[in-house]
Amino acid sequence: MDHVVVGGPDRSSAGRYSRAVGPLRGAVPFSMTKTVSRIAAALVLLFAAPALAEVKVYDSPDVPAGFVPQETPSLAQQVESGDLSPVGARLPKDYWVVELPAPKTAGRSGGTLNTLVARAKDTQLLVVYGYARLVAYRADLGFEADIVKRLEVEDGRIFTFTLRRGHRWSDGHPFTSEDFRFYWEDVANNEEVSPTGPPRALVIDGELPKVEILDEITVRYSWSKPNPFFLPSLAGARPEYIYQPAHYLKQFHAGHADADELAALVKANKKRNWAALYNSKDKQYRNDNPELPSLQPWVNTTAPPAQRFVAARNPYFHRVAAAGEQLPYLDRFILNVAGSSLIPAKTGAGESDLQSRGLSFSDYTFLKANEKRSAYTVRLWRTVRGSQIALYPNLNVNDPVWRKLMRDVRFRRALSLAINRHELNQVIYFGLGLEGNQSVLPESPLYKPEYREAYAQYDPAEANRLLDELGLDKRNSAGIRLLPDGRPLDIIVETAGENTEEVDLLELISDTWRGVGVKLFTKPSQREIVRNRIFSGEAMMSMWFGYENSNVTAEMSPAEFAPVSQHGYQWPKWGQYYETSGLNGAPIDMPKPHELFDLYEEWRKSDSLTEKRDIWQRMLQINANQVYTLGLVAQIPQPVVVSNHLHNVPQEAMYNWDPGALFGIYRPDTFWLDEK
Repeated sequence: MDHVVVGGPDRSSAGRYSRAVGPLRGAVPFSMTKTVSRIAAALVLLFAAPALAEVKVYDSPDVPAGFVPQETPSLAQQVESGDLSPVGARLPKDYWVVELPAPKTAGRSGGTLNTLVARAKDTQLLVVYGYARLVAYRADLGFEADIVKRLEVEDGRIFTFTLRRGHRWSDGHPFTSEDFRFYWEDVANNEEVSPTGPPRALVIDGELPKVEILDEITVRYSWSKPNPFFLPSLAGARPEYIYQPAHYLKQFHAGHADADELAALVKANKKRNWAALYNSKDKQYRNDNPELPSLQPWVNTTAPPAQRFVAARNPYFHRVAAAGEQLPYLDRFILNVAGSSLIPAKTGAGESDLQSRGLSFSDYTFLKANEKRSAYTVRLWRTVRGSQIALYPNLNVNDPVWRKLMRDVRFRRALSLAINRHELNQVIYFGLGLEGNQSVLPESPLYKPEYREAYAQYDPAEANRLLDELGLDKRNSAGIRLLPDGRPLDIIVETAGENTEEVDLLELISDTWRGVGVKLFTKPSQREIVRNRIFSGEAMMSMWFGYENSNVTAEMSPAEFAPVSQHGYQWPKWGQYYETSGLNGAPIDMPKPHELFDLYEEWRKSDSLTEKRDIWQRMLQINANQVYTLGLVAQIPQPVVVSNHLHNVPQEAMYNWDPGALFGIYRPDTFWLDEK
């Protein structure tokens, strides 16, 4: 294949073919570089400054001389019948021989792992747990080459990927640079399929990458300045896909398919046009199309709607255990759908081999009591959230009276001072948690006690004084304060209501808030409904998980502390405005949040570690003083239930969405079942 340049900041005609992509559609006048989502931006490792590292290379080991992979027993019959090639022909030429670090042990192939999920949409967890990424996090949160054989990073701005020779999709079709070219040219830069343009992790100050197809297995992405968001977006729990199975998806694309055949497919699938059809077929993360080829260790075989989703081993998976078995060890990974309220009970009854989702610390005693009867063990993994659960006053709420109140720092401080965090910790968490407002954790080099302690002490007298000062000194016959328009000060807290922990916390908070004349109502809804109400400004306050990763360093992104993501539930419309280049949402119209935005931009552009540290401290100070979120208690252990027959699951570990992918960074493809 000749050298092909697809897109990029320059318009040179390198090689036989070049295509320059113009400015990002919908760009706004001032610079607003897009980042990954709130959850995926929780950890951003910096490759920006040549002074720190001019070149970084990530390379998986070469296959040892004389190494012979073993055939998987459950696939032997298909191989014998000729329906499947032998393992040596299925694997890439330079497959990855995985050394199992102690205390992991060599396992045996076979077996079915069952786990419980709350909804059919959780098929995405097969991608999260499977955790095959172009570049992945190790357990120590460093990066390593995974799907690719090699990655070379120059000056934090030039990323050259070398694929594994002979690597194949789960259907046996070659995985090559064409899958990258197809995605970039025919999907990311196709206005019908991607109306908002390429992903934000690929845009730096409005500049798209130069994408070069160097040969069949080599692809290069480059910018004129560093992109510290690129690798974290590829390694995330919800990864950025910069490739797609072109051989399968071209049949749904107007640029490749026969027009009549495509029209028939659109009609048969009841879609409004070809782009809608395409977008219903290509979601690798959503993982709800069993026909879509995959590079994950297990491939979903069940189309929704269903109550049981069966994922079968990928016979072309690129990892091999050191003893010779092609990974994954497990033949099948099954998701059984149960209501969120039933997951603890079903887990306690032994219906799950590996469970964390749907479990909270409040379930620990019950789960522990059933260990022997149900043949499992309960492990407690450490969490690194800024708060186990937090309250998010919506500064973008639609109601003008509530919006003015939520934006007054005195109101937010009063609500925080009226929360008895010590009581929450003792009653709900047996005193095991770290009380305080939401900030970085003591393990972080950026930690200062005053950040977490700011307005976090229980002081109802001061809370009453602040509320009176706000003019909320009139009360109704029930003792509830009145808003300026005469309505009672009734705060509706919207929550996904997926566990009793949230309900218990809100009941305790309701008692202390009522003591200062504020009435709290809880409104549980489905997770998607709650999110949409927050995004639209209908929700005045929500209860959600705390900041994803608060054990941070200066090199890690401060995105969670600035209005740069719609998933910042304290300022969703400002974050949406940033993420959509001004197409949706609303511009920041408060001085301090705008200062946080400016500081975030300074951090992103800085090459100085000292300057980055100073920026972080200024942002933490503003957040602590302004109390944009109401943190409660942090460092609450996460129960993880593991069948006694399941091996290689860590006894102690970090439990986190991103970075971490829950179980993903601990490589579930190396987990194995001793079914005897």
